[in-house]
Amino acid sequence: MIGRALSLSISFAATVSALAGCSSAPPLFSSDGRPTTLIQCPAYGGWTLCQQNARATCQGASYDVLEQSTDNGQNGLLIACKTQ
Repeated sequence: MIGRALSLSISFAATVSALAGCSSAPPLFSSDGRPTTLIQCPAYGGWTLCQQNARATCQGASYDVLEQSTDNGQNGLLIACKTQ
């Protein structure tokens, strides 16, 4: 039983590693080292909801928009919070 669980854990870890290499996820940090966050909201509502979510994510602080996109009915903002 333990051998099977270990085998499944190793198999899962290998699968996650393989998929991570194919991911199109945004970078984890901006070029100046700040953590980034991808904010998504429905495109039909414009950018207001994304901007509100970005402000909430940065706890009211301002933020830089590193990338802005619209795809498959979703608006996306890749942001980095400014330091307070």
